[in-house]
Amino acid sequence: MSPLWTNLLASSSPLLSSSAAWWEYPVLFLAVMASWAGVPAIGSAAVAAAAVGASQGKLSLIAVIVISTIAGEAGGLIGYHVGNRWGVQILARPGKRQSGRQKLMDKGELAYAKWGRLAVFVTPAIISGTAKMNRRQFAVWNFVASLAFTLSVAATAYGFGRVTTGHHSPEDVVILIIGLVMSAVMVAILVRRHRRHKVLVAGSASS
Repeated sequence: MSPLWTNLLASSSPLLSSSAAWWEYPVLFLAVMASWAGVPAIGSAAVAAAAVGASQGKLSLIAVIVISTIAGEAGGLIGYHVGNRWGVQILARPGKRQSGRQKLMDKGELAYAKWGRLAVFVTPAIISGTAKMNRRQFAVWNFVASLAFTLSVAATAYGFGRVTTGHHSPEDVVILIIGLVMSAVMVAILVRRHRRHKVLVAGSASS
């Protein structure tokens, strides 16, 4: 086994190790699940904070990644179910935020038209449910999105946490690079897909 994986496994404490309070992992799970179900911002902040804690030996990085990925899948499925079951009623509900909800739905539909299944990466799960995306396809792509998001955020935050506290081992630098590369790849895929869609639209309009 390579030194990188040996060190990772050695530093990966058990789920409820003596170095971590028992409540930290459930809080991480609930925060990420709520974020993927529709509560903005808290998921990425929770994953980043947990990964920084792992960089200081307070949490297990592997546990953080596994828990966050599963929580993202669970939260996405909750959001999908809400959208599939009540999305139309939510959009039609009168009030000062009705126009904002409709604009969000319009943007979601535009994203699906541009990016297809990759829209799961950039639209709330409730929009996927309201748009009646195939449930199995959503479950698969939401898991992929959750895993990719978790790896990119956790690896980047863990790497920064290690490097900024004076740990410059090859393993720490590699983990940081992996996180940054994954983030860049995700952005590049979406940008390339968007540009390809614009070319196709322009070609259709000129024909």
